[in-house]
Amino acid sequence: MLQINDLTFNAWGRKFFDHASVSLPPGAKVGLIGRNGVGKSTLFKLILGQLHAGDDEISLPKAARIGSVDQEHPATPVSLLDTVLEADEERHDLLTRLETADPEEMGEIWGRLIEIDSDAAPSKASEILVGLGFSQDDLARPMSEFSGGWRMRVALAAALFAEPDMLLLDEPTNYLDLEGALWLEARLQKYPHTALIVSHDRELLNNSCTHMLHLAGGKLELYTGGYDDFEKRRAEKARLQLSAKAKQDAERAHLQAFVDRFKAKASKAAQAQSRMKRLAKMEPVATTIEERVAPFTLPSPPRPLPPPLIRLEKASVGYEQGRAILKNLNLRMDLDDRIGLLGVNGAGKSTFAKMIAGALGVQSGEFHRDKKMKVGWFHQHQIEAMDPNDTPLEIIRRAMPEASESSRRSKLAQFGLGFEKQETTVANLSGGERARLLLNMVAMDAPHMLILDEPTNHLDIDSRRALLDALNDYMGAVILITHDRSLMELVADRLWLAADGTVKPFDGDMDDYAKFVLDRAKQAVKPTQVAREPDKADAPATAQPRKAAIEPLRRKVDAAEQVMTRCTRNLADLDAQLADPDLYVKNPGKVAELTKRRDNAKAKLDEAEEAWMALAEELAEAEA
Repeated sequence: MLQINDLTFNAWGRKFFDHASVSLPPGAKVGLIGRNGVGKSTLFKLILGQLHAGDDEISLPKAARIGSVDQEHPATPVSLLDTVLEADEERHDLLTRLETADPEEMGEIWGRLIEIDSDAAPSKASEILVGLGFSQDDLARPMSEFSGGWRMRVALAAALFAEPDMLLLDEPTNYLDLEGALWLEARLQKYPHTALIVSHDRELLNNSCTHMLHLAGGKLELYTGGYDDFEKRRAEKARLQLSAKAKQDAERAHLQAFVDRFKAKASKAAQAQSRMKRLAKMEPVATTIEERVAPFTLPSPPRPLPPPLIRLEKASVGYEQGRAILKNLNLRMDLDDRIGLLGVNGAGKSTFAKMIAGALGVQSGEFHRDKKMKVGWFHQHQIEAMDPNDTPLEIIRRAMPEASESSRRSKLAQFGLGFEKQETTVANLSGGERARLLLNMVAMDAPHMLILDEPTNHLDIDSRRALLDALNDYMGAVILITHDRSLMELVADRLWLAADGTVKPFDGDMDDYAKFVLDRAKQAVKPTQVAREPDKADAPATAQPRKAAIEPLRRKVDAAEQVMTRCTRNLADLDAQLADPDLYVKNPGKVAELTKRRDNAKAKLDEAEEAWMALAEELAEAEA
């Protein structure tokens, strides 16, 4: 299907591809794998023509349709269902032509519509949308009512519905919850054409892909099977390479010893010269060099607390008095519990995590929590809220004010941030480096409980494995929210499900939950509702009440974001003044004043961030 022949591509001062060649068979589901930054997204841009490769270096069959999910779908007044239906360009064009076609042409158009099974399109589009987390009521809502994350799901739904001959997906599960990821995994297994998928989700690569395309050192190498098969073959290849290298090294040593011994003897000069030529012609055996992945540092609590760590009895929690997000919570956790928290986006998982972390109080009922308990809480919004002008060294200085500079730098090195990264601004760190910094910092004080809300979004497969190893060594309690099924299966020993306004234990394992999710998605598509496309004239009437309720929340989120921006700017100005070395000599009295103002500014920024996160979660749950 896709042919790459002797591809060489240099850009931005580095070489991405060095005479790389590969051929993808038609209908293959191929996982494109490799370390962060090696050029996977660059390859996508070359295939799409957004970057230019040499003539005939990348080729596809004539008239082949390429589909990708580059960005979120625009916020248009078009309904959700119509937006996805329009992705089938041929069907949309035929229906448009039908409105003004001559009677003679109508028969031909109707014939083609019947041939492509046009009547089944609304049902198919609805099934995809429901599988990705939308409700039946959402189908008539205009795109402008959905947040950016949900519009990314629409773009993915449109690409799947259009069924291009070559489908390119770059980290498709990053903006999905676990339920959406499970559904996508099953959907890709049945995709009728070729797909090339960049993903760090081991289960998706194992269960949905027929091949692995490994990108390393500017070369592309195709393996059959899933990711586990790739790892086994890669390890075997490395073993054989090391064996061949050992044999070659032994032969080199033997030849060199003969040359060194006899090159000065006339009777042996010819043989020595022959061996020297043989040495010069020996091609060194290439060996697989694996980059080291820094481990995560998750220190265990020094001494256990008496059970239970937490106990909830008929508790309710929410953001507005009298309007609970979660009700009738009856749960307990002990120090050795590993809880996997399941549920669709908007079901209240983040609200539950915030309550357990102590950032949100219960509205009614009882919440018993050990007063000595320390909690390390990592949540998705922390990465987004980081000051882009901050550096890891400045962040660790604030966290370790009494420590020496060498101790701080040593701590950052343990986190996997080398000397060259320690004074790099947050804006210039990769998403994985930011996530690594924050994950290690929330656990730095050896908490009794870790709450991890989507910790793997920016981590590659090897970093996810390092996190798994650290969590398995950690001796405290864990609450895990993640769309990474592999991590959930290997960390959680109990599952809780957030659904129907409460959180309850889920009776079963992840295989049972996957079946539950897929069965629920099938049942949610009601044939009577999708047999015809919704009347566009009806959409504004049903959408108006929701818009009236959500719009004030949006304004509150925007206002909170502006406050946070002003606080960040004020803090940056004070840091810039305090960074001036002359100030400490010329005006030491002002140093104390600026330090006090900075402490106040930091406290205000923390309050602003907390308010913004609470409003953003409330808006996301209202939209869901």
